[in-house]
Amino acid sequence: MKAISYSQYGSPDVLELTEQPLPKVGPGMVLVKVKAASVNPVDWKIMAGYLDSMMDLQFPVIPGWDVAGVVESAGIDAPNFRPGDEVIAYGRKDFVHGGSFAEYIALPERLLARKPATLDWDGSAGLPLAGLTAYQVLTRLGIKASDTVLIHGGAGGVGSLGIQLAVAFGARVIATASEKNHDFLRALGAEPVSYGEGLAERVRAVAPAGADVVADFVGGNLDTTLAVLAEGGRHASIADSSVEEHGGTWMWVNPVAADLDRLARLVDEHGLKVEVARTFPLADAAGAFRLNMEGHTRGKIIVRVDAG
Repeated sequence: MKAISYSQYGSPDVLELTEQPLPKVGPGMVLVKVKAASVNPVDWKIMAGYLDSMMDLQFPVIPGWDVAGVVESAGIDAPNFRPGDEVIAYGRKDFVHGGSFAEYIALPERLLARKPATLDWDGSAGLPLAGLTAYQVLTRLGIKASDTVLIHGGAGGVGSLGIQLAVAFGARVIATASEKNHDFLRALGAEPVSYGEGLAERVRAVAPAGADVVADFVGGNLDTTLAVLAEGGRHASIADSSVEEHGGTWMWVNPVAADLDRLARLVDEHGLKVEVARTFPLADAAGAFRLNMEGHTRGKIIVRVDAG
């Protein structure tokens, strides 16, 4: 099968379009024909060696954890999916090796969920990691319909889904972004505020009582979070471990299929959208990585594997 792979740590220059063996489908495993995958910062951070101290790799590595595709076959004792089923997954395995930037991927059945009916393949590929991150942060924080929620980084892939989820849960949502993205935030249901110096004052101006819940999806916002957090409020970050020293929660997304199923249902029930910034063919995955590394795109960067 065709796959993007790399055999050493480095920049996107180490990525190559290669021929790799078709993945084996063992007990409890499902083989998925990949329609699309999405690039996440963790993909190039692993490739650069930044996570070498915490993650095992087996070279050659096929990168990618987000996947949307069609079940090709199921192994022994994998009764929940059949050939032809449309599925999505946050396909993080025990070590980094056989990822989603390939024509096929073999995944444990426990990681798979049904594809949302209302999303196309591009949007579905962009949902798992970003959507699960937002969903798990907000549910861990015990979000309620009566809450005022502040989301740092509202225009990003995680933040934009976090806004929509918080709105679906009935909360009032305030979100930070540059002014060029304020109309985008309003369309998602949030009250936008500009990030940068004076952010705490701007948040307090629209929410004098403060925020009951603060979700930091970009990092570097602890001082502002503490300045606007209401008494008894809850906060979490996916990018700043120091929140734990101030009563907050530092989180890493978990590949829980039950959460992904619930997320997919919320997408269909509430019309949640996945913003797609740009798509690339599999052969130009390096270009997709480079664009993601720039960090200035609004929405997800998608690699189309089977455009048919």
